[in-house]
Amino acid sequence: MLGAGASQAQSLPAPKRAAAQVSLAAAGISGIGRTATPAEIRAWDIDVRPDFKGLPKGQGSVRQGEVLWEAQCASCHGSFAESSEVFTPLVGGVTAQDIRAGRVDSLLPGANQPHRTTLMKLSTLSTLWDYINRAMPWNAPKTLTADEVYAATAYILHLGNALPADFTLSDSNIREVQARLPNRHGMTTAHALWPGKELGGTARPDTQGSACMKDCKAEVVVKSFLPDYARNAHGNLAEQSRLVGVSRGADTTRPPQARSFESDRDVAQDGRHPGPPEKGVKAALPAAATMATIPVGAAAVMPLLQKNACVACHGMDSKLVGPSFREIAAKYKDHADAVNYLSGKIRAGGQGVWGSTAMPAQSLNPAESAQLAQWLALGAKP
Repeated sequence: MLGAGASQAQSLPAPKRAAAQVSLAAAGISGIGRTATPAEIRAWDIDVRPDFKGLPKGQGSVRQGEVLWEAQCASCHGSFAESSEVFTPLVGGVTAQDIRAGRVDSLLPGANQPHRTTLMKLSTLSTLWDYINRAMPWNAPKTLTADEVYAATAYILHLGNALPADFTLSDSNIREVQARLPNRHGMTTAHALWPGKELGGTARPDTQGSACMKDCKAEVVVKSFLPDYARNAHGNLAEQSRLVGVSRGADTTRPPQARSFESDRDVAQDGRHPGPPEKGVKAALPAAATMATIPVGAAAVMPLLQKNACVACHGMDSKLVGPSFREIAAKYKDHADAVNYLSGKIRAGGQGVWGSTAMPAQSLNPAESAQLAQWLALGAKP
């Protein structure tokens, strides 16, 4: 039926597949749903399994991946995929010995590795390819072609020293590249759970659990919390460095969720997160935004807000993931250079002014970002 797991339905034997299609009718339910068309199934059935079933044909070189990366990925992940300014690092923490052995030593007990990158944990290359294909770039998912996904995947593996600079990744050699993942032996399928026998699993669970299902309590409440006296027991996490990237922990000298305008301003002044320019400091407003008349009413900017998914994180009067538009307008209403500053922040993204949640860079042109910035600077009026 429409909406069912397409990959699972297609993998069923013909008799079972036919039985699944008539299950509603057999249950005496009519007038609900319909059988999905082949085109609808293809649109949804885009996942790639660990055995590479579902992988489309295509290819992409490391060099092509580098060009794509700088254009669409570096703003969030850094030019070398090591940045943690927006998200945690993708690359780092593996050695040549890890690539040879297929097991990352710094993940083993006693290694005391403070930060785990994506490449350190990745055991199936299909997972990386599939995630990039379905979810990247962050603000325009599923817009990359198959060749571009191959190129981006190849570039990430090259940054992790798993592929040479002149390599071209394709559907025909991806299985060979799987054999070069640093942590390819870091996952087991011997547990009778997913993915099942067809991918090397087992039919018998390693734990039967029959005895522990007797005399259970009616209700069990599990809670986890850090008492106040222990919050700063090991020093301020925000001031402690990490071996991979520059990610920081919470400011443990302050109670949780105690950020304010003053704390945001302090963070901006200490150099970790740039704050707005001082009053009287002028920045170059994009030439396209120097027009005498720029529509700045809510009706004029709403198409931009919807087109770029701004309303998914910001409400007009209430906080969602980020602050409301009215909160932003109120914070910068007295800044003489608010339009320049906000226009730049919209396009570049950032973190720290409103808390630890990051806003990725947005793909607006200078005129569009200036229009939104002017609307905010004038109070985000309806």
